[in-house]
Amino acid sequence: MADESGMAFPARYPLLFNPRARSQRGQRALRFLMERSTRFYLCATNSPEEARQLAAKFAAEGEPVVIAAGGDGTLNAVVSGLAGSQTALGVLPAGTMNVFARELGIPFDNLSKAFEVIERGHVREIDLFEANGAPFVQMAGVGFDAMVIEETTWESKKVLGPLAYLLAAVKVLGERPPRMEIVTSDGRREEGVAVLAGNGSLYGGQFRLFRKADNQDSMLDVLVFKEAGYKLVLDSLKGLALGGVDLAASTSYFQADGFTVRAEREVPVQVDGELLGRAREVRFAEIPQRLRVIAPEEPQGSRFVEVMKAVMMPWPKRPVELAPRTTT
Repeated sequence: MADESGMAFPARYPLLFNPRARSQRGQRALRFLMERSTRFYLCATNSPEEARQLAAKFAAEGEPVVIAAGGDGTLNAVVSGLAGSQTALGVLPAGTMNVFARELGIPFDNLSKAFEVIERGHVREIDLFEANGAPFVQMAGVGFDAMVIEETTWESKKVLGPLAYLLAAVKVLGERPPRMEIVTSDGRREEGVAVLAGNGSLYGGQFRLFRKADNQDSMLDVLVFKEAGYKLVLDSLKGLALGGVDLAASTSYFQADGFTVRAEREVPVQVDGELLGRAREVRFAEIPQRLRVIAPEEPQGSRFVEVMKAVMMPWPKRPVELAPRTTT
């Protein structure tokens, strides 16, 4: 980029952010943006829908990169706007969990290093899926975890942080969940009370819930929980201790390129940690065009993750089942 005199200037990136972020991390992010305001076209958004519309507008105008600065909710809104375009997503993690940034190895606790990743401009193309037409890049849930998100208020998150989700979970555990039927695109059938679908391997931060997930294989990793209440939690914890939630007897784990969940009554649905609403039927499918994301050529994990990788014993082997394919 240069002016009429031929003097070169560094690129300015369209950047979407939530100006009302009041957490300590959110305030640090705002200071970071103000200190580097000459590098961005700053767009303060009023809602996820406005973030989606602005991202779509920039993509339609041919912007090569649009940056999402915020948590996974802001990220999901921007992804929805960029879906189907050639515009690359840049990520400045400023949320509580920053699951997608962790998945791609983007520095999630250092905004300067995350911006360096964007400046280097290495692009990866990853799978993009949708649930009832709503795009997601990391994971989605039907039932229990979406119920927890539905019960967790913004005020409680502000005061209690991640503990707010735990308190909501305790409340939800006492409710009777509806039965669900899961049917894959290849005809496999399962029954359960809650469903999680992972495009990436991580869930809720550093939990590697979908241990065979690959966000470039055009497949979702699907966990079906068969037991409700405290049995669901205890089996999940037991499974994590063994090396994978799917190792618990009350779960089923398989891969599919698409599937449908049908519940006996309306249940909450979440995508990338954001509540989508309630539905009796949820259809999961791949979006044909992959999402372009600026990511490190070599993942940059935290010290905690590296230490855990070094000391963790190998996972017990239980093969992931592929949904049976029919021939015509």
